[in-house]
Parts: sequence; structure tokens; C-alpha cells
Amino acid sequence: MRGLGMGRLAVLALRVVLAVALLGSLVVQGLMVPLLWMDLDDAPAAVRIPVVVIVVLGVVTLQVTAVCIWRLLTMVRRGTVFSHGAFRYVDIVIGAIAAASLLTFGMAVALAPGEAVAPGIVGLVCGLSVVVAGVALVVYVLRMLLVQAVATDHEAQQLRAELDEVI
Repeated sequence: MRGLGMGRLAVLALRVVLAVALLGSLVVQGLMVPLLWMDLDDAPAAVRIPVVVIVVLGVVTLQVTAVCIWRLLTMVRRGTVFSHGAFRYVDIVIGAIAAASLLTFGMAVALAPGEAVAPGIVGLVCGLSVVVAGVALVVYVLRMLLVQAVATDHEAQQLRAELDEVI
């Protein structure tokens, strides 16, 4: 590990976390979702179907985000993250997080009717959807910083090229 700098170690650690999360998400999709479907056997279809669909789509948003972050980490390793190619992955992450926010709110709506779920829990889920939307906004602000970094990097490359011509 002596040759690994802190940046490389952080990238490796994040890749391990992403791999474990992706593996866990496959377990959720393959094992937990069918169990959830069976557990909701007594629930009305108007609750059962939306809840299971929202859980499946929520897991998909996490998987999409993890794959895009993995691709961005690859760009970091190659030194190409400050390029226009990174925007595609960042934009997908923003969209996935925004979708997760909407799905979280949808879960609150699906759980609201009846007395099976306390109103306070529904309120907490609504609050969670706002927090997730806030995460999407944070990533959007980070995207704006990436835009500035790409522009600065492009300008630096142009200046280097001009300097090389002079020398």
C-alpha cells in the first residue's frame, strides 16, 4: 500500500463501497422484493403495487448512480475527468437522484391513505424526499464547479500550446 496516495486510496475505497452496494442491490432485487410482495399480500392492490414498483425503481436509481460514479472514478484515474465526457455521467447522476426524490415522495403518497401508516411517518418520508432533492441540488452545484474546472483546464491547455509554439 506504500505506493497508493491518499487520492488513489480514496478511489479504491469508494470502488469497494460501490461494488458492495451494487451486490447488495442485486440481493434486494432478487430476494427482498419478492419477500416484500408476499408480505404485502393482505394490503390492497392500490398500496401493494405502487410500493413494490417504487422500491424496484428506487433500487434502479441507486444502481444507475453507482455505475456513473464508477465511470467518473475511471475518468479520475485516467486524468480525463476534467472533460466534457464527464458531464454525461454527472447529468445522469443528477437525474437519478431527482427521480429517487420523486419516488420517495411517491412512497409517502402510496402510504398515506388508511390507518396502516402513522401520519408522522408519512411526513418523515415526505421530508426525506426533500432531503434527497437537496442532494440532487448539491450535485448540480458540483456540476457547475466541474464546468468551471473544465473551462480552466481547457484555457491552461491553450496557454501551454501557445507557450510551446513560442519556445
